[in-house]
Amino acid sequence: MQNKKADRAIQFMPFDGLKGFKEEIAKVEKVIVNQKELSEDSLENLQYKMSQVKKGMMIQVIYYSNNEYIKTMGLVSKIDIDNKVITIVKTKIKIDDIYDISSEQIKDLECD
Repeated sequence: MQNKKADRAIQFMPFDGLKGFKEEIAKVEKVIVNQKELSEDSLENLQYKMSQVKKGMMIQVIYYSNNEYIKTMGLVSKIDIDNKVITIVKTKIKIDDIYDISSEQIKDLECD
C-alpha cells in the first residue's frame, strides 16, 4: 500500500524538461551594473570604518562582485591586510570592492 502512494506521488512532482534552462534565463535577466567610483570623502569614511572592523565583529557589507552589488551580513572570520581581503563567515571579499560597511559598533567619520 505504501509503494502505491509513493508511486502516485511521483507523477505530481515538478518536471524540468530543459535541464539548466531556468539558470540560463536567470543569467540573461541579470542587470549588469558598473562598479561605482567612490568620492574622496566616501573613500575616507570607508577607510575609517574599515579601521574599526575586528575579527568576530558582526557587520553588514555591500560589495561589488560579478557585475552586481551584493549585501551580506555576518561575523568577520578573517582580515587579511596583505592581500586586501576580508572574510565574512566563509565569503571572501576584496577590500577594494567594498562599497559600504555598517555595524552597531562602527562609527561614521562625520559622527566624531
